[in-house]
Amino acid sequence: MGKESDNGAPPYAAEQGGNPASVFKLVGFKNFVRTNPKSDRFKVKRFHHVEFWTTDATNTSRRFSWGLGMPIVAKSDLSTGNGTHASYLLRSGDLCFLFTAPYSPSIAAMENLSSSDTASIPTFDRHACIAFSAAHGLAVRAVAVEVENAEIAFATSVAHGAKPSSPPVVLDDRVVVAEVRLYGDVVLRYVSYKDPSQLSDPNPGSWFLPKFEPVEELSSYPLDFGIRRLDHAVGNVPELAPMVAYLKEFTGFHEFAEFTAEDVGTSESGLNSVVLANNDEMVLFPLNEPVYGTKRKSQIQTYLEHNEGAGLQHLALTSEDIFRTLREMRQRSSVGGFEFMPSPPPTYYKNLKNRAGDVLTDEQIKQCEELGILVDRDDQGTLLQIFTKPLGDRPTIFIEIIQRVGCTLKDEEGKIYQKGGCGGFGKGNFSELFKSIEEYEKSLEVKRTAEPATA
Repeated sequence: MGKESDNGAPPYAAEQGGNPASVFKLVGFKNFVRTNPKSDRFKVKRFHHVEFWTTDATNTSRRFSWGLGMPIVAKSDLSTGNGTHASYLLRSGDLCFLFTAPYSPSIAAMENLSSSDTASIPTFDRHACIAFSAAHGLAVRAVAVEVENAEIAFATSVAHGAKPSSPPVVLDDRVVVAEVRLYGDVVLRYVSYKDPSQLSDPNPGSWFLPKFEPVEELSSYPLDFGIRRLDHAVGNVPELAPMVAYLKEFTGFHEFAEFTAEDVGTSESGLNSVVLANNDEMVLFPLNEPVYGTKRKSQIQTYLEHNEGAGLQHLALTSEDIFRTLREMRQRSSVGGFEFMPSPPPTYYKNLKNRAGDVLTDEQIKQCEELGILVDRDDQGTLLQIFTKPLGDRPTIFIEIIQRVGCTLKDEEGKIYQKGGCGGFGKGNFSELFKSIEEYEKSLEVKRTAEPATA
């Protein structure tokens, strides 16, 4: 880290194959024309959950619960009869995080049970989980979306080029789960319910997955910081073109936005990015690739090296009140929570009134400065955002907290909702974010010791 990067891509850049220049060319933010062809190949309803694979689900889930204000609401572990893996579910609004770790295989063997007899996640594999954690550290294994029919979604995806990971499995004759490969070792998980009315049942064995049982309140401190749903899940890949083509082909998702290094880079590093979306543009999958030949290696390249290939870079979580969320999170930053990237300089906030004074009050602008919140806008709305430092030991996965302002619409039933992607993805803040990450990476660099003087 810190050296000038080579012009050539690292060895793992060939893992997805293809030559981006020959099949795909970015036009950049200014020239991109947003259209929605409603081209989904199957009905996609919403993000369902995100599963982290780890070696210690108990402590990892509690750290996220404390740091994000997401109570642990359900479990599947030894206490529920699961001798295969420990899984703990956090929920805040519509956002669900699942943390899973393997048990010793001898536990089930002593009772002469196979993993399928006790596991609540039918696609779980102990050896794959251990290898995953060794390769990637703390990382996301699965991004799950609720679909109308997981069996149809899986068959359609595979018929259009998706690499299968796990065929459909019917759980308790009520829920269907299936998986296809997304990027790297991350899978896209399809979940569907044969009777959607079960989602209103308060038992997690109904609204989430069978074999999950409710968890009583673990502590007396408040655990609701206002986080409500997953806005987008961002992947880093060695080459953008093959991945965009792959995901578009089997899902039918369309391009929602794109950015080049000229749009979002700095004088030292940059990236290229494409955002893919489903029909209602509420399931958003941005994809990033590194650029080469810059003064510093791209932060995407740094991620790929530490993650040993493609993977999920960050999760953008929507807050209903970002000021409250940030006050709570920052109080816990130094006591087991999550730390944040350095704030931009004071000049950033001095100019903020000119850029967003018609949307934010003087008091809100003051709170943005106090909390280090960045503000950007597009032709439709305004975006407030902030980024944590990496969540684990490696400079890989992190979390973004956002609030979107504007873009309110009415659905067919007259209910008011906010259009997906309202306010964009922080294009105007990328340079500040990149500078912040560059400074953070510099702080991690190992200083070379001077060579001993010769006699």
